[in-house]
Amino acid sequence: MTGWWPRGLARRHVVERFASDTLRAAGAVLFASLIAGVVIAALGFSPVEAIRALLAGSLIGPAALTATLLKTGPLLLTGLAVALCFRCGVWNIGAEGQLYAGALLATLVATRWLVGAPAVLVLPCLILAGALGGALWAAIAGALRVMRGVNEVISTILLNFVAIQLVSLAVHGPLQESAGAYPQSDALAQAARLPELARIHLGIPIAVLLALAGSFLLFHTAAGFRMRAVGLSPVAARFAGIVPERQLLLTICLAGALAGLAGAFEVSGVTGRLFESLSPGYGYTAIAVALLARLHPLAVVPSAFFFGVLEAGGGAMQREAGVPAVATDLVKGIVILLSIGFAAGVGGVRRVGPVARAPTSLSGPQADGEVL
Repeated sequence: MTGWWPRGLARRHVVERFASDTLRAAGAVLFASLIAGVVIAALGFSPVEAIRALLAGSLIGPAALTATLLKTGPLLLTGLAVALCFRCGVWNIGAEGQLYAGALLATLVATRWLVGAPAVLVLPCLILAGALGGALWAAIAGALRVMRGVNEVISTILLNFVAIQLVSLAVHGPLQESAGAYPQSDALAQAARLPELARIHLGIPIAVLLALAGSFLLFHTAAGFRMRAVGLSPVAARFAGIVPERQLLLTICLAGALAGLAGAFEVSGVTGRLFESLSPGYGYTAIAVALLARLHPLAVVPSAFFFGVLEAGGGAMQREAGVPAVATDLVKGIVILLSIGFAAGVGGVRRVGPVARAPTSLSGPQADGEVL
């Protein structure tokens, strides 16, 4: 009985903290929505009609809900990638580039290497290729950080542009469709398409399962403890026998694999081919997704769904409420900024640590009681 109480108290503390963070995030969403309504009214449009159109285009009806879920999938995987990195004290701003790298390698496998292969072979290879592409792309930034002390904020941002241009080069060159009419790849064969039910492809439930796995990894395994220890204090972690550089590399590669999966699922489950501007900025929105979720893998699921609603409903606001595209983008930006600010500021973020200047002094973002 003596050993039961500490575990019970710790479990209750975790549940209470998770519930508190959930309420804060919900308050952030509500407050941001109210401010967005005021801004829409100031622009001369009806907030009620705009919100009605937003909900109608994202939640009301099977087609709207499907569109929202299809937006939620990549946001969930990239948000999870960002959350895990931030937990380890790594400022990974490169989920966008890792998504493109995963999509590129997955398309290469499906349209060049395994053409005509059965689904039982091509689908697993496509998924693994997407994860590998994202992981290798993220490993570049990780290696630069560990070996040369390069700030990963700079390297991951720059690698985003490199990955986007590589995709552009590929669809104008070696991966361009056989007809040569448009800058896009050949359509993926049916065997290379993810199974779907009512247009909801298999990648979406896989993403939810990966969020559950991420939570288990982070809070119930020795590897997760090492990640959080390095995020809290790399110096203390080193004294405990943990090698921060190794954890950085492992974590950023894992995050890259998750973002790469988002790219592979987008190509195989949604678009059916690779083309320029594949992502509307999922990798950047993922930072907001992770911060609104307060870096908890399970909370990334509803957070990604919320931003999926914004992505899917924004077009409906423009079509049905007459809100122009520029105003729609402005509303999205306000909601994102206020959601993050409310969730972080009201939540009492204790400090945000500086990015390490050298690989022997690793540190990163920190938050409410543990790691941010």
